Amino acid sequence: MICHLSLFTVVTTHTRALTSPRILPSLQEMIEELQKRCINMEYPLLAEYDFRNDTVNPDINMDLKATAVLRPYQEKSLRKMFGNGRARSGVIVLPCGAGKSLVGVTAACTVRKRCLVLGNSSVSVEQWKAQFKMWSTIDDSQICRFTSDAKDKPIGCSVAISTYSMLGHTTKRSWEAERVMEWMRSQEWGLIILDEVHTIPAKMFRRVLTIVQAHCKLGLTATLVREDDKIVDLNFLIGPKLFEANWMELQNNGYIAKVQCAEVWCPMSPEFYREYVAIKTKRRILLYTMNPNKFRACQFLIKFHERRNDKIMVFADNVFALKEYAIRLNKPYIYGPTSQGERMQILQNFKHNPKINTIFISKVGDTSFDLPEANVLIQISSHGGSRRQEAQRLGRVLRAKKGMVAEEYNAYFYSLVSQDTQEMAYSTKRQRFLVDQGYSFKVITKMAGMEEDNLMFSSREEQYQLLQKVLAATDLDAEEEVVIGENGRPMFQRRPGTMSSMSGADDSVYMEYRSRGSRAHLGNNIHPLFKRFRKGP
Repeated sequence: MICHLSLFTVVTTHTRALTSPRILPSLQEMIEELQKRCINMEYPLLAEYDFRNDTVNPDINMDLKATAVLRPYQEKSLRKMFGNGRARSGVIVLPCGAGKSLVGVTAACTVRKRCLVLGNSSVSVEQWKAQFKMWSTIDDSQICRFTSDAKDKPIGCSVAISTYSMLGHTTKRSWEAERVMEWMRSQEWGLIILDEVHTIPAKMFRRVLTIVQAHCKLGLTATLVREDDKIVDLNFLIGPKLFEANWMELQNNGYIAKVQCAEVWCPMSPEFYREYVAIKTKRRILLYTMNPNKFRACQFLIKFHERRNDKIMVFADNVFALKEYAIRLNKPYIYGPTSQGERMQILQNFKHNPKINTIFISKVGDTSFDLPEANVLIQISSHGGSRRQEAQRLGRVLRAKKGMVAEEYNAYFYSLVSQDTQEMAYSTKRQRFLVDQGYSFKVITKMAGMEEDNLMFSSREEQYQLLQKVLAATDLDAEEEVVIGENGRPMFQRRPGTMSSMSGADDSVYMEYRSRGSRAHLGNNIHPLFKRFRKGP
């Protein structure tokens, strides 16, 4: 039995009287607890918003443009949301590249009340603003952004776009940011769109739902999976799953690209494998990531696809490996500390510059990077056995490709794995979600022509020099990237040390750290695209 409950009608009729921000969080927590208990009693609640009869909140002047054409599955997902003339809170699951943004914009145009959109990065904020301008008739002055780089004044704002980190930030804010937050807390939002909603169950992000109040919550994601058990929390935090598209059906109908998935097995070189077996610290990750045979496979695939004029994205979770690969191959790269201006410059060049066909990206590009031109993805390191990350990265090349209908496959996904290492077990776990969606992975043990190509690390001496550099790295270098918060404040990592490690007992070495101003001599190793922004790698 399902009870249809308009939460703001039954529970929050007197929202305007609750002016104290201390009361609002407790109210939201009460609503969550009510929904959670009802689900446990097998008496689920559906939160609905009768937006047509809401005369308190003013309508905004926003409609879909005549050029916006919804695909059948997009219409079906919206019918699930607006089936009974009311806006139903819940989650819509569509593959990356299948048009989730258009679904969100259409929902906002249907409700026609104040709308708040939350993404997980500044890049996604800019992309959502572009999507609203592309598909709706809303005036640019009615859209305001709230990120660390852009704080538009909310005067006359009807659509606000921000990030989870900015709203969930708990430490002291600047005067300007605090004024914007007060304005957001004081608003009664008709619709809140939660992009990449699978991140919401995290403790930091779910705090966002206690800060702002909305009549209707729409969650959008491509992967409704998490490696913990918190994905079920979305049932009472947001609402039930309203619609989920079939990936193979969309692929067969040409709505998303037809992708060839391949797992490339790269044998470990004897020297690297000897150290891999001997070392028990986190530096083992660096050894199988920096495996010279994996580097050669990556370089070969880049050369092969660049000759075809393909657009290639190379992903690495480990920043040490990301920089080594990118600098040695003379390619631009994006990771956490990369400034917003530099990111946009690199992405624009990747989209429009025929000379920039390959970019290296850390885990900051797993979600919300809209690059429809990309049709090849190479993965050299990843986050353990994360199924979600594998699907999100595949989604970077899923957008339907123009002019490639005749080919059997028009996009390619390569996962490079070092043989006989822990990475192989992780790879099998990562593929489970995509296999459940109908994808199959082709195992490649040898690539024809690779021995004949002029690739790096062909000699034992080059491989030995690379090994020495890897062994000189610290355990901190083996850590995955920690992305800098959207509030603009750096996040520091501290790790305990011992006298034995400081004296070289675990093969650590003292390294000289130079200030940014002393790196000018390294400028020759940087891709020309970087020289405008950096003085060193």
